[in-house]
Amino acid sequence: MIIVSTDGSCLRNPGGAIGWAWVEHDGESASGGGASGTNQIAELWALLEAIRSHPGEQPLLIESDSQYAIKCASEWLAGWRRKGWKTATGSPVKNVELVQAIDAAISGRSGPVRFRWVRGHVGNEFNEIADTLAGVAARAVRDGTLAPTSPRTSAAQTSAPRNAAPSRPAAAAAADDVMTLF
Repeated sequence: MIIVSTDGSCLRNPGGAIGWAWVEHDGESASGGGASGTNQIAELWALLEAIRSHPGEQPLLIESDSQYAIKCASEWLAGWRRKGWKTATGSPVKNVELVQAIDAAISGRSGPVRFRWVRGHVGNEFNEIADTLAGVAARAVRDGTLAPTSPRTSAAQTSAPRNAAPSRPAAAAAADDVMTLF
């Protein structure tokens, strides 16, 4: 199983530069960003890039501290698709282009994709790394040192292998702060 943590960052919500990142628990990481958006867009974009970057048959487990992003990609997605991308109240789904791209990425992947919520900012090693990378990307876009992209055209902007192995004590300590959705 591939385990990836994701996070998004928005420097001024809404309307500030945004960053996204994913961190594989035993390998690579990637991040990028856009000129303007919301934190919810950045969180969804991070999920999308993680799925796109991990094709294949091997099961993919994505950890995120965003219940909104997880529910968009799991609980709510099928109902929205069935209702023509409308919510239960008949309103258009917010961030529908990203949600549809996530739907297509999941459907196009031969292996299963699962999501697990983790509490943010409590020392979860990989969530903290993703948070840092997303913030660095958002600031780099703001400062003009990273070209902004969009979710429709994005390729991972940075990729760096990680040499550190997961901290098992930290992972065990964080076990009480997770919720897995299947």
